[in-house]
Amino acid sequence: MEYDFENRITDPEITADEMLESENPLRPKTLDEYIGQEKAKENLSVFIKAARLRQEPLDHVLLYGPPGLGKTTLAGIIANELGVNFRITSGPAIEKPGDLAALLTNLSEGDVLFIDEIHRLSRSVEEILYPSMEDFAIDIMTGKGQMAASYHLPLQKFTLVGATTRAGQLTAPLRDRFGVVLRLEMYSPEELSQIIKRSAGILGITIDEESALIIASRSRGTPRIANRMLKRVRDFAEVINHGKINAQTAEIALSRLEVDELGLDNNDRRMLEAIVKFYGGGPVGVETLAAAIGEEAITIEDVYEPYLMQIGFLNRTPRGRCITKAACDHLKLEYPEN
Repeated sequence: MEYDFENRITDPEITADEMLESENPLRPKTLDEYIGQEKAKENLSVFIKAARLRQEPLDHVLLYGPPGLGKTTLAGIIANELGVNFRITSGPAIEKPGDLAALLTNLSEGDVLFIDEIHRLSRSVEEILYPSMEDFAIDIMTGKGQMAASYHLPLQKFTLVGATTRAGQLTAPLRDRFGVVLRLEMYSPEELSQIIKRSAGILGITIDEESALIIASRSRGTPRIANRMLKRVRDFAEVINHGKINAQTAEIALSRLEVDELGLDNNDRRMLEAIVKFYGGGPVGVETLAAAIGEEAITIEDVYEPYLMQIGFLNRTPRGRCITKAACDHLKLEYPEN
């Protein structure tokens, strides 16, 4: 069964519609506008100021953490704070070494090159990236046999910002070439509430403090989900409350969207209930569980599990997945004593 990402409001991955937005007006442009991630933000501010004082490019930066936390936004802010051009690509989009060479040779002095999903770079492309990050030069082979020739191309000094949701899949040589490594953490409901109020102001939405906190508490610690929920709640508010979002409107909207007070949607509940009803609370293998609920195993691992494990509703053991008592209490199911 193909997973339909677009229909799941609590999915932290970017949707097709969001990818088509040429410039998201909700993205902050400076570190002062960026809410949350205080530790990473404070350190990054120092590194950027030091680079500007020395009139040098910033060291290469690796941003890692769950999807939807603002890695792309932070990369854009780095370029904006440095006052340089910002180029965006992704690991899967760079298929051949020549694709990367074309990108690198078109960079100007100090530019920021952002590579999303950098863990998905092919090995041949990664080999080209090493000298470009370290020595700001690339060696390209052309031709074959006796006609083969090697060209040494110097590059302008640039800053590579890599983003990944799977830092463990980066090779050691690539990871070691990043001078600045920052982990982005999940947001608190209070931080998400600030983001929601800021977004509401930009979108011209009337919302009160209580409503913002209701939406924030169900946004799974992720700004992308919070902004998506705000837009959907706005739709309900325009139809049932003249465009104003209050606590009652927010509760009605989120209930209709089947998102409960902890941010679980119908898919999360269906998977947890299956573990209890079909497998006695677990352990159950991910492939078996995927077949039982009609999903792909990789969807369970990448989309369902991270948040459920974070809130203590699911345990991942060598023998399989197990439900916790907290999850059973939330779902009002009897906890299997075994």
